[in-house]
Amino acid sequence: MASSFEIVFGMCRLRMRGSGSLLKCFQKIDKCFQRNVGTNVAAQVQLPRRNESEEKNAPKSLHVVQLERQEAAERSVLISCQPRTSDRKFLKHLSRHGEIKKYFFYESYGMYAVVEFASQESVSSLLEEASIPNINHESLVPFKSRLLSLRSLTSTDSRNLIGQQCQPQTAIPINELIQRLSKEETIDQQVISLMEAYQLTDENTSLRFLVCSLLKDITAAYFPECTIRPFGSSVNGFGKLGCDLDMFLDLDDISGRTLKMPKSGLSLEYQMKHTSSERAATQRILSVIGECVDQFGPGCVGMHKILNARCPLVRFTHQPSGFQCDLTAKNKVAMKSTELLYLYGKLDPRVRLLVFTVRSWARAHSITSSIPGAWITNFSLTVMVLFFLQRRSPPIIPTLDQLRNLAGLEDKCVIEGNDCTFISDSSKIQLQTNTETLEQLLSEFFEFYAAFVFSRMSINIRKGKEQNKPEVAPLHIQNPFETSLNVSKNVNAAQLERFVALCQESSWLLQQRETTTPRGDNRDNAPAPWGLATLLLPTQVTGIKGRKKRKREPASERIKSLLESLKGKNQAKTDTS
Repeated sequence: MASSFEIVFGMCRLRMRGSGSLLKCFQKIDKCFQRNVGTNVAAQVQLPRRNESEEKNAPKSLHVVQLERQEAAERSVLISCQPRTSDRKFLKHLSRHGEIKKYFFYESYGMYAVVEFASQESVSSLLEEASIPNINHESLVPFKSRLLSLRSLTSTDSRNLIGQQCQPQTAIPINELIQRLSKEETIDQQVISLMEAYQLTDENTSLRFLVCSLLKDITAAYFPECTIRPFGSSVNGFGKLGCDLDMFLDLDDISGRTLKMPKSGLSLEYQMKHTSSERAATQRILSVIGECVDQFGPGCVGMHKILNARCPLVRFTHQPSGFQCDLTAKNKVAMKSTELLYLYGKLDPRVRLLVFTVRSWARAHSITSSIPGAWITNFSLTVMVLFFLQRRSPPIIPTLDQLRNLAGLEDKCVIEGNDCTFISDSSKIQLQTNTETLEQLLSEFFEFYAAFVFSRMSINIRKGKEQNKPEVAPLHIQNPFETSLNVSKNVNAAQLERFVALCQESSWLLQQRETTTPRGDNRDNAPAPWGLATLLLPTQVTGIKGRKKRKREPASERIKSLLESLKGKNQAKTDTS
């Protein structure tokens, strides 16, 4: 019987589709705050259930996690679907090519499905069946990829449509987050709830690795054994839904590069023409790859070559996923920074929880921004949180030098003269006992940096202690590996003053009973903001630039007015009861 489905290859130009509203479909997360995997296929098409033994309590190194994710991405395809497609028919059709391990649907510029098969042979079988569309009014380049389009008969049964089970790919709005936090009973629970709402889901992470894999299919035409890996927030454990996708083109693992005297006597003709330096070679490679992706990469639009930056990159948007992508090369120090943050996040759950909270607080008050400028970056904020946790008594996490001293021979790493060595096996790290609550740590964080002597001291997580500034800059945070660099060199005095002033206000606010105790509903029958929710309210501070010249006050005008408003509401409620 003829199939009612037709699978076609995605073309080099992806048309803009109507952007549907994302359906709210959050899954309950487990006690380790890890998102569950995609929809279970066995319940849909009677395939064998997934082996749950893969879910291990022991933390894996980032290297192992990346290898597993990359292997799964190679067995996956990305399919554009019609909104009213029946998921049962969809799975039944695709299962003809082999076992499906997991799948999920999401909305970007249209409806999409990520399907992970149990073997690459199933992907090959699916691609052999796919056809290249024939469009009369366009000149098409038959570039084959694992981005496919599925045309099908629409279903009249509204119970099993794919649109009913979309996975979220963007974070919830701040006002919705504040309402959610206001319903919690303790500030600790608020901090946990915030991370649950904002952290990357398992599905979103799978999609990020799949985009890297799709891009590798293009670059492999030039470098057959290359690898493209995500780094930064996408994999270090601190990524927020909707964050950019930073990618690294790795050419160092190509076979034959480490052989000095080949036994066969043969060597490849391998050269880069017309380049004067390694930087020039990197710029040329990225320029060629960027041009190819721009011309032939399905769904890749808005290509910008930023080759004169300190770290050359190409930037573009991958429309099917909705990710803004940055592709770099020769950036292995950034990969080690990613591994370090991942390791710190695994040592103690309070690390990730506090980083998510501080980042969200900073974004709510425009301390950070997605636009380049004089703002404090998320990376700088994360390092500041790590430094604060190292300064606790007893310390919650070790210094980088302590991690280096624990490293074995297999951990030794020197990149361009920079010592990037630290232990990768977290099970060998002995932590001291610190029982401070999240509420205590959050309050102490604000107090710590409200009183920090930024005018003279530098932040250094390698040593875990303040050091005299080696240069004149409002904020100095030493790069953990390239120690001569200041990762916060872009921050100006005005932005640092805003940060300190808001730390002072937030510290004071967390000491007030009126705002740290859950309250009843307000006039709209919604829970009144309190605790962490209060800290995320949009700032109304005026004249903050001149605050440094004034005598430190116990509270800002915003907090005073907020407390007066809360007291007025409580008094009115008492009068009417």
